[in-house]
Amino acid sequence: MQFVIVRDITGSVQAVYDRKTGESGISEAIEELTVGSAVRLTGNLVKNVDVKLGGLELQIEMLSVLGRAESPLPITHDSSLELQMDWRYISLRSPENLLIFKVQTIMEGAMREFWTKHDFIEIHSPKLMGTASESGGELFTLPYFGGTAFLAQSPQFYKQMAMAAGFERVFEIGPVFRANPSFTSRHDTEFTSVDMEISWIDSHEDVMRMEETWLSFVIGRVAAAYGDEIKELFGVTLTVPTTPFPRIPLSEARSILEAQGHYISHKEDLDPEGERRLAKYIADSLGHEFVFVTDYPAEVRAFYHMRYDDRPEITKSFDLLWKGLEITTGAQREHRLERLQAQAVAKGYALEPLRDYFSFFKFGCPPHGGAGIGLTRLLMTMLERRNVREVTYLYRGPNRLNP
Repeated sequence: MQFVIVRDITGSVQAVYDRKTGESGISEAIEELTVGSAVRLTGNLVKNVDVKLGGLELQIEMLSVLGRAESPLPITHDSSLELQMDWRYISLRSPENLLIFKVQTIMEGAMREFWTKHDFIEIHSPKLMGTASESGGELFTLPYFGGTAFLAQSPQFYKQMAMAAGFERVFEIGPVFRANPSFTSRHDTEFTSVDMEISWIDSHEDVMRMEETWLSFVIGRVAAAYGDEIKELFGVTLTVPTTPFPRIPLSEARSILEAQGHYISHKEDLDPEGERRLAKYIADSLGHEFVFVTDYPAEVRAFYHMRYDDRPEITKSFDLLWKGLEITTGAQREHRLERLQAQAVAKGYALEPLRDYFSFFKFGCPPHGGAGIGLTRLLMTMLERRNVREVTYLYRGPNRLNP
């Protein structure tokens, strides 16, 4: 008897061939098979309770090799992450990696399902820009017909343009680019950004309510479709979060961390260690995996974040932490032109390069706000992977442009 394990997108099955009763040539083809080869099998599928792979067995009647793999394969399951990135099309063959992208597919589908039900409009903003989309730093530049263009860091400006256009609720799932020389487990130079923006809000609280409802819906869809497989392959129990999520002002978060001996300057954002400590505090005290950290100082936020009238040093903004990792930045935007320009000047921006952006607010724009989420960070946190490289189809970083 000869045994072959074959796998396709639906899973694995054991195939068996009886040399005594089979046709000539099949036995020799099986002996010459190499791991990873593409084969076509025809046979009789029978139940066999002794087979661990689903209790099924394929009795081979015909076998043909359509694409023979060289042997040995250049990587194994134990190869380093960087080596697996070099041979990504082979490392993606694992059941774990297949599940990651099945989850990504249903997750994006659930996002669009929610947005459609709630009257959002999908936009596709340009990725070639004449001015910086967020700040003067972390920009990729490229020659553009005798001039210079920039790769978009964010669809932020164009989401706000849609608010001025009266679209009221928009979303986009698309690539963004950051010339960030960081080599951490959470950074990349190209990633997929998930963005939404809504009009007629009273404060950033409206944005947080929208996001927590949306995330709860999306995670519920993923848990229903793949919760058991996620538990089996990754050992992660996917919990659908209850709403509302906890909220805590940044000043209070700093006090909590200082009580633990972890100090953060009032001019700084939470560092990774602070995020982890705060998330553990919320999980232990409130039993929740999520927490909104709100009311960031204007010094550490974008110039277009709205500020409190009675506390102009504080913005109506938030970050969302999940399991100790920041996955979202959001805020109410400043839609009043004079204030917006004054805040840009205070941040050191020249007004002329931003004239197109400022023009969005000249002819009437409703109060609005929104949020941006990194898709790979969301996946990494959901599946409790160690690095965004593991959940990115083809990762791009300072030292990686291939394959």
